[in-house]
Amino acid sequence: MYYDNYDIKHLKNIYNELEIEYKNIKAKNISLDISRGKPCKKQLDLSNQLLKLEMKIDNLPLDLRNYGVLDGLDCMKRIFAEILNVEIDNIFIGGNSSLSLMYDIVSIFMLNGDMCVNPWSNQGKIKFLCPVPGYDRHFSICENLNIEMISISMNKDGPDMDSIEKLIKDDDSIKGIWNVPIYSNPSGVVYSKEVIERFAKLKPKAKDFKVFWDQAYVLHTLTDEFIDKDNIIKLFKDYNNENMIYIFGSTSKITFSGSGVSCIASSVQNIEFIKKVMSIKTIGNDKLNQFRHIKFLKNIDNIKIHMMNHKEILKPKFDLVIKKLNILKNIGLIDFIEPKGGYFISVDTIKGNADDIINMCKELGLILTPTGSTYPYKKDLDDKNIRIAPTYLSLNELDIAMDIFSLSVKYVLLKKLINI
Repeated sequence: MYYDNYDIKHLKNIYNELEIEYKNIKAKNISLDISRGKPCKKQLDLSNQLLKLEMKIDNLPLDLRNYGVLDGLDCMKRIFAEILNVEIDNIFIGGNSSLSLMYDIVSIFMLNGDMCVNPWSNQGKIKFLCPVPGYDRHFSICENLNIEMISISMNKDGPDMDSIEKLIKDDDSIKGIWNVPIYSNPSGVVYSKEVIERFAKLKPKAKDFKVFWDQAYVLHTLTDEFIDKDNIIKLFKDYNNENMIYIFGSTSKITFSGSGVSCIASSVQNIEFIKKVMSIKTIGNDKLNQFRHIKFLKNIDNIKIHMMNHKEILKPKFDLVIKKLNILKNIGLIDFIEPKGGYFISVDTIKGNADDIINMCKELGLILTPTGSTYPYKKDLDDKNIRIAPTYLSLNELDIAMDIFSLSVKYVLLKKLINI
């Protein structure tokens, strides 16, 4: 670590300089938030044409204002089929939120069970595997439904498959695993083809084990390229596991976050099962919103052009954050993986310091995701992981935010080192 190169007298001089910087920032009464991965106004403005489209529905074969079409419009299915590289028959269209669909599906398995297996709630204590650091809202679903969570470490090419295969082999209480396979939240990891194939070949003891595949960021590149995707459902089918995989997606960060369209992709058999159960909950989701999105998004080629416009807004922000994080990394205060897409950067500080750094940032007017949020039960036992969401703030605001973050990292670590 950088500080190891100096004697105690010099370290105290550095600390005094940081103390002055701390007081100067504190006096400015700053209020900034990089805790959630929200699109900024410029990104949302890219989709304003949705609000201006002429909705000529008089001559359509279906009255979109009425009940019906539980599983969604075929043209909307086709768009998601192109995005996820699956067949149109594998798609079920939901409402505005893929998170709602995830909660619905887990709840269905809890209450109704799989197609031929008893409800999870009748099987005693059940468990989920959770790659970490991971998405806090996945963990909240499990916690809300009293599902025990088991942390799985994340490697540079995906979760630790050796641990996964070993755990599910003999324990039929393990019923599922959460995944964000392309630009994982928050690390930005992209699952390798080898890891994906090992998922497809899984042989769990539980007959009702499910792989939940959250494709929230599948098109959210920070480069000039998009990740090539295999047909995951076909791959699972090749290993007789087609009913094991449930893929979730939405337009939430493609168009309007609060007014998008979501979907589930799974086997034809699973889709029929979903339709049967969902028919009790709803007669159909918002077809007018689906129609708006069909007219606006059109096809995968048009969507990719649209996503490049998102990239042009986001890349300078990520570049700024990465530049400032690299200064801290080069002197041994933090570590991180530079993401090629997604909405987050996952930072590991020296063990035992994340909570103090997050609290100091808060004192200086910068809100970060609460300590431990990227782990089940909000318990990061190493107290080292911090999630940064660069997307929402302007470049100028983000510059200030990262100065606060950098100061807090240096201040906290140096204060502990010289025992002040």
